[in-house]
Amino acid sequence: MTRATAPDSPARASRVFGHLDSLESEAVHILREVAGEFENPVLLFSGGKDSVVMVHLALKAFAPAPVPFPLLHVDTGHNFPEVLAHRDRTVAVHGLRLLVAGVQDYIDRGVLRERPDGTRNPLQTLPLTDAIREHRFDAVFGGGRRDEEKARAKERVFSLRDEFSQWDPRRQRPELWQLYNGRHAPGEHVRVFPLSNWTELDVWQYVQRERIELPDIYFAHEREVFLRSGMWLTAGGWGGPDPAEAVEKRLVRYRTVGDMSCTGAVDSAATTVEQVIAEIAATRLTERGATRADDKLSEAAMEDRKREGYF
Repeated sequence: MTRATAPDSPARASRVFGHLDSLESEAVHILREVAGEFENPVLLFSGGKDSVVMVHLALKAFAPAPVPFPLLHVDTGHNFPEVLAHRDRTVAVHGLRLLVAGVQDYIDRGVLRERPDGTRNPLQTLPLTDAIREHRFDAVFGGGRRDEEKARAKERVFSLRDEFSQWDPRRQRPELWQLYNGRHAPGEHVRVFPLSNWTELDVWQYVQRERIELPDIYFAHEREVFLRSGMWLTAGGWGGPDPAEAVEKRLVRYRTVGDMSCTGAVDSAATTVEQVIAEIAATRLTERGATRADDKLSEAAMEDRKREGYF
């Protein structure tokens, strides 16, 4: 089951060009720029809200033609079932091509090992970089936003990666007047972030305006969770809870969605897009800062992973 907002009023047709129009226009321009400049782009798609918005923008950018590049999901094997169901439904409805790189395959082959804490999010780097190399993708769209986390705030819209998919902040290029430099050597590729200048609130306001369907996990629902390191985690086969961690049923929702082992829920009674927007407008915590254990491994956890090839 998914949620959509009520239809817009007839006044929308005559509304003044606002900040959401500006953000949408910028993102559409970036998508078209990459499609015209690069030979083999791909869009990362997990079924989470940012990637759902990215697909919506891509459909608008190239309509009535089909989206001219495939989607790629790096599946940890510990993803939320309702998010995967939404991913597959979106792909089927719009006739998109989805490629899946599975962390579990690498574990089964002995290439990767399970972490002691059970989280697989940091294990996504190798399947991602292998998929980029195997399919020779030269541009990879991601839904990262600068407001999410300080390492992502350092990124340009076009972010060069070397032949090992590694990121060097010192090689960032200027992007004045929305002029983007996609030049890269053979073996290198560019990570592209069309939502760079969006905030979490912008995303939700855009979801409201465009009536975009999202997985129910983003709205308040009763769920069995347990408390670990100050976060409500979902019980599951990934290794939680420990015997000392009590499972209880709470009314929660998710602000961001990743691996079940590292993504925490927040107490919430917001069951509609309007209520979620009001909740976000009042909070002082970023979505990743409040709910992502993988970002709390160290002060520079995200930046370290980005240097190794992670998004």
